[in-house]
Formats: sequence, C-alpha cells, structure tokens
Amino acid sequence: MVFNRNKIIKISGIVFVVFVAVIYIKFFTSNTNFENDEIYVQIPTGSNYQDVEKILSPLVKNISNFEFIAKCRSYPENVKSGRFLLKKGMSAFQLVSAMRRNVPVKLAFNNQERLENLCERLSSQIEPDRTKLLTTFRDSTFLQKNGFTKDNVFAMFLPNTYEVYWNITAEKFRNKMLEEYNRFWTKARITKAAALDLSPVQVITVASIVHKESVKKSERPIIAGVYLNRLIQGMPLQADPTVIYALKLRDNDFDQVIKRVLYNDLFINSPYNTYKNIGLPPGPIAMPDVDAIDAVLNAEKHDYIYFCASVEKFGYHVFASTYEQHQVNAMKYANWINKQGTKR
Repeated sequence: MVFNRNKIIKISGIVFVVFVAVIYIKFFTSNTNFENDEIYVQIPTGSNYQDVEKILSPLVKNISNFEFIAKCRSYPENVKSGRFLLKKGMSAFQLVSAMRRNVPVKLAFNNQERLENLCERLSSQIEPDRTKLLTTFRDSTFLQKNGFTKDNVFAMFLPNTYEVYWNITAEKFRNKMLEEYNRFWTKARITKAAALDLSPVQVITVASIVHKESVKKSERPIIAGVYLNRLIQGMPLQADPTVIYALKLRDNDFDQVIKRVLYNDLFINSPYNTYKNIGLPPGPIAMPDVDAIDAVLNAEKHDYIYFCASVEKFGYHVFASTYEQHQVNAMKYANWINKQGTKR
C-alpha cells in the first residue's frame, strides 16, 4: 500500500512537471516566425478572431499555442482593430498582449498638389481608402459649416507629422485636421491676414503660388509682396505655376513635369489661369509649407510688380518695378533657357 502510494505520488509529480512544462512552452517560449526585429500588423475594422488568425498565421510559429493563450485571456471575444507591433521572439502570451495595444501611426504629408493626391498619400498610411477620404473631405455639410468649398478645402491641410491611430475614421481624421487648422490660425495670424484684406484660405492660396515659385526662404517675402502689389492694383497675377496647374488639371496628369510655360499655354481656358483671370484662383495650387504662409503674412513692402528667374544666381529671381526693366530681365532668361534646349 505504501509502495502504491509512493508510486502514485511519483507519477503525479511527473505529470505535474510535464503539465508545467507544457504550459510554460505554450505561454512563454518564442512563438514568432519572422526574421525582422519587429513588424507591424494591421487588423481592419470589423475583424473577428478568425480574421486575426488568418493575418497572424504566417507570422506565428505555432498558431495553436497562440489560440490556447488567446482563449485563456478572452481575446477572441475582444478583438481590436488597429495597428499592432510584434517583436521577434515574442511568446504566445506576449503576442496576445501585443494584439491588445493599438500603436499610433506617425502620419506625414507635404508637397501635395491637390486633394486627390493627398488622399492617395493618406490612404497608404491609415485605414480609410482614397475614395472614402475624398468624399468625407468634400462633404457639402462640412464645407458649408466651416466656410470651405470643394475647391479650397485643400487649404485646411497643413503639412506636418501627426500622430493618429491607423484605424481612425475618415470623419475623425478630417475633424482633427480642422482642429489643427484652427489652432494654426492664431489671433496674430488672423490679424495679419485681415490687414492684407485676405481670409486665411486666400492667404494659403497666395502662399501656394509663392511656394511653387521659390524654395528660397529669403526670397519668399519679396515674391509674396509682388503678388500682393498686383492684387492691390487689380492686375492679373500672371503666375506661371497656376498655368502649369491648369495644364495638369486639363490633362488629368499631375505626374507630368512641366519646366517651361509656352506662349500658347497662357491662353488655356481655366479658372486657375491667372494670365486670363484677375484675382486669385479658386483654391491652392499646392500645399504650401508654413514658411510660405508666413512669408505672405509678413510680405516685404516694396514697389516691385514683376520678377523672373535669374540667369546669374541659379534658384533666385530678379525683380523689377517697371515693365521695361522686366522685359530686359525676361529676355536674358529666355535667351538662357533657349540655349539649354528646354522646350517643355
């Protein structure tokens, strides 16, 4: 009887050790199947546990161990959508924990030329697709409530890096951008815009042209001053970047590179052609950076009305107060660019 009891105890001990070993393996040993130090997985909105398993199967060494731990921790009933960070060597226990922590995306955008391009850029970084974003940004109720139009709502998006969740809805993202826009337009900036007799959207529209004209920080306030002088005098802006935008819009091709505006281009029938139309185009022709916006708000006061690219200081411009002087400068540039063989 003593022998049998000792035997039972011994067997029970072995069984217990085996049980503990099995549990340890399931819970705490490495259960990843990828070589990178870390990877991100995205779980779409509305996913269930079966969807999660399909996504994780190629990345998990033993999906049964993951499932065992997931059920022990009630994960199948509490699946979360979002973006999740997995690290090489994680155990099943750690993997389940990781799938509960939605990791934000550091979303960045700049140098976009129009809303469609921006939506394409955004859809590569967050869950809503291009169509959903575009529809949401151009929602008529939203536009009317916040003083935008479908042509100028692009002005609401300020280039920067923003932290958002991957599964943010298009509506919540739009509202966040509106908050950032309103935060940017401080009382000081609004006062400066009013002094120029411009609204914030109009300032950004001018800034988009300045942004396209020059990347030189020192020149931007001078160029802004030229366009403001033209607006005050009721002259057409005659900005080549607006003609280029009109050409791209006509061709529905914003990937084309246009280095030179030709004489015939100046007659294109478009509200964005500032050679034919007096005043500002319907909205921004690009996404200006903050430097370009502040260059307009702090434009240099001068009597320049004209400017063209310098042939002596590459990347800069020469300015003129009279048409006669501008003609001299423009002829120098035309001769130079012809020698380069640039036809378009």
